[in-house]
Amino acid sequence: MHTRNLVVLLPFLSSHVSAHTFIWGVFVNGVDQGSFKGIRTPPYNGPPGGGGYNNSPVKNLTSIDIRCNVMGDIQAPDTIVVRPGDNFTFDWHHDKRSTNDDVIASSHHGPSLVYISPDPPTENSFVKIWHEGLYEESVFPNPGKWSTTQNIAANGGSMNVRIPPGLKSGHYLIRAEMIALHEGEVSYLNVPARGAQFYPNCVQIEVVDGGDVELPQGVSFPGAYDYDTPGIVYDVYCSTETPKTPRATPCTTRYPIPGPTVWTGAWADTTSVPRGPIEGPTTHTSWSTWIRTSTVTSASYTDKKSISVVGTSVYTPSWSTTYQTPVAATGRW
Repeated sequence: MHTRNLVVLLPFLSSHVSAHTFIWGVFVNGVDQGSFKGIRTPPYNGPPGGGGYNNSPVKNLTSIDIRCNVMGDIQAPDTIVVRPGDNFTFDWHHDKRSTNDDVIASSHHGPSLVYISPDPPTENSFVKIWHEGLYEESVFPNPGKWSTTQNIAANGGSMNVRIPPGLKSGHYLIRAEMIALHEGEVSYLNVPARGAQFYPNCVQIEVVDGGDVELPQGVSFPGAYDYDTPGIVYDVYCSTETPKTPRATPCTTRYPIPGPTVWTGAWADTTSVPRGPIEGPTTHTSWSTWIRTSTVTSASYTDKKSISVVGTSVYTPSWSTTYQTPVAATGRW
């Protein structure tokens, strides 16, 4: 059975489901474009009722999943239209698209980063246009301030960036990510049970009324980060009020943000704009298809306690080398 034939969409329900953080929507100049619109939302990683959720953290830096998350090669059925200079706000959430959602676990301190690439990506096509890490250093016992927790989560899940000035019209992917360092004091390569947790998401955009500015050479995903890249292995508890002891290496409160420097053609100002009302669902879908360790499972069930597996197949990512117009649909999962 072909993997894509297993992917189905079921109605949105109001039930609470466990999840890690991912992008639920985007605002353009403060106007919501609709829940899940243009977003390559990660699929569920387990059966309903069994602890499945969207967006397991990616920890293997050599995996293609580090590019746009699991099944990130599958297009969303729609694209967000923007213009150079537009304010673009990612709306990150954990359990539901609500102001009282925690966005990301309070222990998941780390940096936030945004890249842009032509769609589809090519070798060295991801250009960094914004990042933020430890933006206020700690003086023990007071914690420092980290982008993921003290900025993004503290501001309702908003991550703000602007479409580069004069950017040439065309189709692009914006890759936004948060990196959680609560287990990052050791390398995943050495201790697979721990290591930094990466939460990448990609959004499809079309730039219209653009100028003549083309993106410079960037970096590749995978390839941009390695396990010896500064900022990938880091003891985040050096900057909080609860440092762990003993430590294998001396403690430092300075943090080098991974990846390249921000492109000089990006906006220096990423000031947020007021957000309008949310358009669309604010809770998870119910699901009957999920993926775990590259195996896609399709099931049927009458309730979450009675699940019958219909079929399985192995999923192999397949990134197109030419732009493919998204196929209109009612959803992806």
